[in-house]
Formats: sequence, C-alpha cells, structure tokens
Amino acid sequence: MKKFLAVFAAIGMMASLAACGSGSSTASTAESAPAESTAVESTAAESTAVESTAAESTAAESTAAESTAAETAELTTVNAGKLTMSTNAAFPPYEMTTDSGEFEGIDVEVAGAIAEKLGLELQIDDMDFDAALLAAQQGKSDIVMAGVSVTEERQKVMEFSASYATGVQVIIVKEGSDIASVDDLEGKMIGTQRGTTGSIYCSDDYGDDHVTMYDNGLTAVQALNNGQVDCVVIDSEPAKKFVEANPGLQILETEYVSEDYAIGMAKGNTALLDAVNAAIEELQADGTIDAIVAKYISAE
Repeated sequence: MKKFLAVFAAIGMMASLAACGSGSSTASTAESAPAESTAVESTAAESTAVESTAAESTAAESTAAESTAAETAELTTVNAGKLTMSTNAAFPPYEMTTDSGEFEGIDVEVAGAIAEKLGLELQIDDMDFDAALLAAQQGKSDIVMAGVSVTEERQKVMEFSASYATGVQVIIVKEGSDIASVDDLEGKMIGTQRGTTGSIYCSDDYGDDHVTMYDNGLTAVQALNNGQVDCVVIDSEPAKKFVEANPGLQILETEYVSEDYAIGMAKGNTALLDAVNAAIEELQADGTIDAIVAKYISAE
C-alpha cells in the first residue's frame, strides 16, 4: 500500500512539476511576444521616419531646382536665349579682337562664364565706348562690359553689378617728357578715350579745353606719338599693352585714380541685376574670375 501511495505521490509531483513548467513557458512566451511586437513596431517607425526624411530631402532639392529654373525663366533678354553684351573691343586685356576677328579678354571670358551660369549664350556687339554704354542704358543690349567704372552720374541712368575687377588710371608720356607726375598736368593737352572716367576726371580737373577725346585708347596713343597731345590718361592694363607696342613711351609711376569695374545694365532691370550678381558671387567664390584675370594679367 505504501508503494502505491509513493507511486501516486510521485505521479502527483510529476504532474505538478509539469504544470509549473508549462505555466513558466507560457508566461515567458507571453512576455516575449509584446517585446518582439514592440521591436517590429519600432523598426517600422524608424523605416517610416527615414522614408519621410528622404522624401522631405528630395522634395526640398526639387523645390530648390524648380526655384532656380523659375528665376532663370523670369529673365527677359534682348535676344531670347542669349546674353547680349555691348563693348568696345579695343581695350586690352579686358576686350580685344584676335587676328581671326574673334573676341577675347577678361571681360569677354567673365561675361561668358556669367552667361553659362544663367543658361544663356553670350553675344557680343562691338562699338564705340560711349555707344556701348548707351546701348545698355536704353535696353538695346543686356549688359555693357568694357572696363566700365561706377560713377554717381552713371548710377543715375544705369544699374551696376557688384565689382568684379579693379582698374587704375595712369598717365602715358614720351620718354624725356617734362611731365613727371599728376602735378605737372596743369596747362597740358591730355589725350583720353571718349566717354571713359579718365576723360571725365581730366575734364573736371583741367577743363575741356585741355582734353582731346578719341574713339579708343590706341588712337589717343597714336596722337601722343605724333605730338598732338602731351600725355594720355587711360587704364593701367591697356596702357601697358600700348607702351609695349610703342617704343619711346613710358607710364608714370604715380597713379591718377583707382576705381572698381562693374557690369552696367538698364535702369530698373532688377531681375537681371540679381541674376548677374548671384553669378558673380559664385564665380568669385570658386576662383573662376581670379583665374581669368591671372590668364591676362601676370602678377608683379
């Protein structure tokens, strides 16, 4: 009888242990299920967040691209699809013509880089300097670039971009001349290029009777060689080119005036002004303008 009792007791204990084991396993599974569910929900949430962020980033990039395209589309130019630049291509190294009749120079390349930024093709119209200014002023060209300095008078009738280069007006004389500095210009006959700041400054400082204006710098230098004027006031860079090509001439060490060059356009054309300024800023930031200047003007 005791054996039977012992057997029953053992069976009871085994049943009890089996029940405990089953209960423990069920509890563990029950506790594990919510954890796994939470992990899946978390992963799904993170995936949704990543997809949402990617979508927002793509949307932002798309909006920026659309905005840039819209800004470019808003530009109205003289000739559709082109950026028309009026200039006087007799002002080396800013603008000049090659033996084959092509245009080259600092202004030409800077204008080309700006046109590319704006998605336009550069078109160059060559004319006298004062006519080039007038063309932009009247909206017959989109921009004027010809070593153009910003003055108060010009600002009254034109818009000007940010400066992209600096110019210095200098004095060219014959070797052995009694003109040794700016102080010696009083009473002399000064040759200048018509419409330039050099012409304006000299007329203001010494009177119109002492200034002879020519259509371009080369003609003024030829007049100096022929003894028709006592000196020529012009930008330093073209002055160097003219002196190199004309033995017997020299540039005085003293500067006449220093000024900034900018791009002129019709008064009130703020859309083009903003677009050109943005392009200049980018071209200055990435070193493009410095590289163009260095190509034509060696560091001294």
